[in-house]
Amino acid sequence: MKKLETSRRIILLFLSLIGLAVQVLGFGLVWFKYYKPMMEMRQIIFWIKGDILLISVYAVIILLVSRMYGGMKIGYLKAWEVFFSQVFSTIGTNLIAYSILSLMYTKLITFVGPILSLLGIQILWIGAWTALSQLVYSMLFPPRDLLLVSGERPVEDILHKFESRPDKYRICKCMKISDGLTNITEEIEKRYDGMIIWDVDAKDRNFLLKYCYGRSIRVYVMPKIPDVLIKGTEEMHIFDAPMYLIREYALTVEQRAAKRFIDLICAFILLVIASPIMLITAVIIKCYDGGPVFYHQTRCTMGGKEFQIMKFRSMRVDAEKDGVARLASKKDDRITPIGHVIRSTRIDELPQLLNILKGEMSFIGPRPERPEIIKQYTEIMPEFVFRMKVKAGLAGYAQVYGKYNTTPYDKLKLDLTYIENYSVWLDLKLMLLTIKVIFQPDSTEGVDGTQITALKAGNSKKRGEK
Repeated sequence: MKKLETSRRIILLFLSLIGLAVQVLGFGLVWFKYYKPMMEMRQIIFWIKGDILLISVYAVIILLVSRMYGGMKIGYLKAWEVFFSQVFSTIGTNLIAYSILSLMYTKLITFVGPILSLLGIQILWIGAWTALSQLVYSMLFPPRDLLLVSGERPVEDILHKFESRPDKYRICKCMKISDGLTNITEEIEKRYDGMIIWDVDAKDRNFLLKYCYGRSIRVYVMPKIPDVLIKGTEEMHIFDAPMYLIREYALTVEQRAAKRFIDLICAFILLVIASPIMLITAVIIKCYDGGPVFYHQTRCTMGGKEFQIMKFRSMRVDAEKDGVARLASKKDDRITPIGHVIRSTRIDELPQLLNILKGEMSFIGPRPERPEIIKQYTEIMPEFVFRMKVKAGLAGYAQVYGKYNTTPYDKLKLDLTYIENYSVWLDLKLMLLTIKVIFQPDSTEGVDGTQITALKAGNSKKRGEK
């Protein structure tokens, strides 16, 4: 089984490299046919080593960008997500390549036809490559038959998550931990490819983990808050036994200084670049209904400190005239036509650059919540306050890897993953990934109508960590 799995992975790697190789070949042809002769007309001579170097740089860039944005995650992501990620990566790579060519040409190249034609052909190729890769993946990796083992909580949410990927998972049976460990271990030995452990007490979960690990049975574990904290610990070897350190402060002094420096530089640059868009947006909002351009709202940042967040107003002036705090829902009639546009493009968030310059927010961090909503969350999840160990952010881990309507508990785990694994590189990576998220429509999707501030109505039972 191990050799078969290795062979499958090698085939997928080969498919990924073929997909990128064709795109690199296309760039090479455009270079030799169009742009190299242009360089020679300006007496910029490239010998064969220079040609190889330039094409190699393009290959390295598209490889790195594709890996970062998930363009090579065949089977891991949905087919349309792989296609979107690869197209997004190719557009970014071509922009970088065009900039490099312009620098070598010593001025902006106005001859953009070849690079645009290349992009069009590349997109067609990416579509065909994605379809072929998905077909090969489905043949090599049929859906895994899984056994779901849960605690006492309802399993509808976790079932819905796995059922959204029928190409990868097939939950054949659900069992409660109350059915007995003996019955569960006998069941997993029958015909399953793996086990899902969901909301099971630590003692029983540890037994199942050891049992499956000892028999080389795949296990999918949905982590609890302590699991996320332990995952981000610092490993120490002071004694002759492994020891993990969970620090009392989320970020060190050096990390906070570096983070603030990046915030100031990036916020200032982006504010200058985005100022024309912000000016036009302000004029349109004002002309639409004569109401205020900006929307100020009390939010909480590090340590629960309150501040006034700034946004472009996307809802009617009387959107919350009843005084009740609630998140936007799907097809919310409080959102104006202009609001739909600026929310989907995230333009409404641009004024928060001023909050960043003032030091109230950071570029990357948990999204700031309203005090009254935090109160609702903490009644069910006391651990929700953990996410305020760092400064609130314009974008965050939960926004990149979650959605607007991701449940607060899952958002909390994502935010804690960021806090406990913080690094400057992680901040820079999330900044780049946020650009991709902006163009994904499901990332701005509202909560269901049956939900209250992203919590399902009637869900008032406290979530315990055992």
